[in-house]
Amino acid sequence: MTFMPHGKHLIAGKWITSEQTFASSPAVGEVYDFSKGSVVNVNDAVEAAELAFIDYGYLSREARADFLNAIADEIEARGDDITKIGCSETGLPEARLIGERGRTCGQLRLFAQHIMQGEYLDKRHDAALPERQPLPRNDLKLIQRPIGPIAVFGASNFPLAFSTAGGDTAAALAAGCPVVVKGHSAHPGTGEIIAEAVHAAIIKCNMPAGVFSFIQDNGYEVGAALVQHPLIKAVGFTGSLAGGRALFNLCAARPEPIPFFGELGSINPMFLFPNAVSNRGEALAKGWAASLTMGAGQFCTNPGVAVLIAGPETDLFVSTVGESLSSVPTQTMLTDGIAASYRVGQQRISASTGVREVLSTSCESRGATPYLYSVTAAEWLKNKALAEEVFGPLGIVVLASSIEEMLEVAKNLEGQLTCTIHVDDLDLNAAKNFLPVLERKAGRILANAFPTGVEVCDSMVHGGPYPATTNFGATSVGTMAIRRFVRPVCYQDIPAGLLPDDLI
Repeated sequence: MTFMPHGKHLIAGKWITSEQTFASSPAVGEVYDFSKGSVVNVNDAVEAAELAFIDYGYLSREARADFLNAIADEIEARGDDITKIGCSETGLPEARLIGERGRTCGQLRLFAQHIMQGEYLDKRHDAALPERQPLPRNDLKLIQRPIGPIAVFGASNFPLAFSTAGGDTAAALAAGCPVVVKGHSAHPGTGEIIAEAVHAAIIKCNMPAGVFSFIQDNGYEVGAALVQHPLIKAVGFTGSLAGGRALFNLCAARPEPIPFFGELGSINPMFLFPNAVSNRGEALAKGWAASLTMGAGQFCTNPGVAVLIAGPETDLFVSTVGESLSSVPTQTMLTDGIAASYRVGQQRISASTGVREVLSTSCESRGATPYLYSVTAAEWLKNKALAEEVFGPLGIVVLASSIEEMLEVAKNLEGQLTCTIHVDDLDLNAAKNFLPVLERKAGRILANAFPTGVEVCDSMVHGGPYPATTNFGATSVGTMAIRRFVRPVCYQDIPAGLLPDDLI
């Protein structure tokens, strides 16, 4: 097949056009017009989702698993077209899109497998004790139940794995919750073709039409209307701190506040201990440079900060990082807006008191080149602005005077998605004091690795304390992500014929 965007929304099984449109802004290739969503579109989609929930929320786990697998099948059937338009819109290389498509299908299939195992249901039963004194006990059964329609926001930096049929959508559908997706305007054609794949799976599996809807918009109206709609019961979001916080506030201000599961970014600091730097500083320097510039630094797990003790070996580490970064060619950023924000962030860091320039380049238009700066830990601790994320390939080296000052930097961190320690055996005693601090700061702690990239599996946590996310007890990657869209219900003395099938 050859895919040509038609620019429509998918609402309750029908492809709908709008009078207002917006033009795509691809990195390369042809520009297309897409329908611009409205409050009416949102209302139609959410009401259809609520109607679908009456059926879909009570389907068997087998039926939902078949649906998830069918979505993966339909995405794979459109593989070449997805890669073509995804590369055009985002500027990402073909290999990245192919890999991300594999991850998207993989997590759909993983959730299908996960719900068939049934562990997420957390079933519990306390049998009745009618003869107990002084009071009898009723028969009590508990199970996790889906919460209702979910709003999902596509992410700019992952057009597949965190967008239309990405992790939030997969987790919600697995839980038994219909989904309304607000497509990201950075890759509307990619979102549309994935929506076509989901629509095909709906038809193939005879699912209720409102189980999935997809609305395009390049503004704020659709997003605001979605999170404020009284039938939406939770929101999954990946994006900027400013945008996520605005939506979070809307969710909290509703007559019925709802959970907002926002993944808002992180600086992902690394703490490099003396023996590790002494024994393998060159390898660590080159590894950091590669991780920092992967995907033009447009990963939420991009390690933007390295904390070390000042000294000759650290000087060699810093110079090696600078040399490695200087050979990285200009990379295309996902959107003009992201590129502009990167330049603003770089200028903010450059102008900060006490910051020394190690590597300065120049980036124009949608291109990104690396920057490297250093600053003392004392100056870092005085200037909270230095700890704000710069979304792109910019690194900051924080030079501490001692292990104790490194620890002080750790204690003053805000919430992070990841924190990393680089240690050798002789560093372990010093590093012991860091773990109790870092586990309060991040959802994932790494040793002797780089955080860029997130494994989709049972044990993964992609989340952390605010401002990394708006809900520190959740993850947006891995099978535990399903917990965001279920809640426990206790059934007391309910006849077996009325219980959910999974409790019988």
